[in-house]
Order: sequence, then structure tokens, then C-alpha cells
Amino acid sequence: AGLDVFARVFTLLDPATEVEFFCKDGDAVKNGEKLGVVNGDIRVLLSGERVALNYLQRMSGIATYTHEVASLLEGTGITLLDTRKTSPNNRVFEKYAVRVGGGCNHRTGLSDGVLLKDNHIGAAGGVARAVVRKIEIEVENLDQTREAVEAGADIIMLDNMSDADMRAAVQLIAGRAQTECSGNVTKENIARLKDIGVDFVSSGALT
Repeated sequence: AGLDVFARVFTLLDPATEVEFFCKDGDAVKNGEKLGVVNGDIRVLLSGERVALNYLQRMSGIATYTHEVASLLEGTGITLLDTRKTSPNNRVFEKYAVRVGGGCNHRTGLSDGVLLKDNHIGAAGGVARAVVRKIEIEVENLDQTREAVEAGADIIMLDNMSDADMRAAVQLIAGRAQTECSGNVTKENIARLKDIGVDFVSSGALT
């Protein structure tokens, strides 16, 4: 992932630089495989190579990890989401890499959708008061889950709950809202979530 970004580094420095690729974003490649050739002024190549490689390596790393995690959810009907936990000024690149790897983007920023978290609930005086329009709300226990369902939340995020509590929450929600689980999800532990019954799994580890 990131071949176009890699090439753009060099053409920004000198539009005459020529970049030819032998693969495309999303292809599986192996160690030692030639990915492309760059031809241009040696000063341009030396000036741009580290930045270009940094983007290519980071984006490919994200895409590879996302692909590994997404493959663990194949056949479950669960959608793998990223989070807003991206490195400064690189969100657009890192979220693109998640898509290349087979994941889906959650929100790009706070303005894309409202997610009510514990601090918002506290400020509003409870879940019911906080839910005023189509909304996703983060809950941490079954009491909050029950309140979120009764308030009419559209998506309920089960945050850092035990497997048993998540199963109970999914049963409690009973299809009246979509469900998302979140909290320290990695490829090492995602398999335990496959049979919980949630619609989405979000993982900050992707980026």
C-alpha cells in the first residue's frame, strides 16, 4: 500500500522523474520481489528516498496487519473497523492503507458522526439525555446497555467488556441496535470475538 504516495514524493521534487511499478496496491508481494524502478536526477532520488520509503513501509505494514486481522474474521459477517488513533498528519494515508488491507474506515474525524462516550454521558446527565439523534454510544456495562437500548441508540459500542458481558449485551439488545465491540483488539485475541454476535469489531492496533 502506498505506491502512488511513494511516486508522488519524487515527482513533487522533479516532475521529470519516472516511476514504473510491477505491482499495485493490494497485491501480495514477497521478500526480494522487485516492486518498481525509479529513474531521475540522482539528487532528487537521494532527497526523496527516505520519505518515500517511510510512507511505503508504514502503509504496507498497516495493510498487511489489517489483512491478517480481517482474515481471522472471514465468514463471520463481522466488519473490521479502524479507529481515529492515527499518527499526526497521516490519517488519510493510514486509513487508506486499512482499506487496501481489507478493513473498513470508522470515522475520519469527530464531525463524521457522533459517538457518545462516558464523559459525554456524564455531562448530559445520563444516557437518555445524551441520545437525541441518530447516534452511536459507548457503554461499559449491562446497565448502560439496557439504558442505551431504551433510549433508542442506533449503534451500541461495547467497550472493554468481558466476553460474557458482551454476549449478554448482544442478547439484551436483540437486534434493536447494531453492535460494535472495542478495546485492545489485536490479531492475537480477535478470534475470541467471532462468536459473540456483534456486527463490528474496531481495532486501534491497525494503525
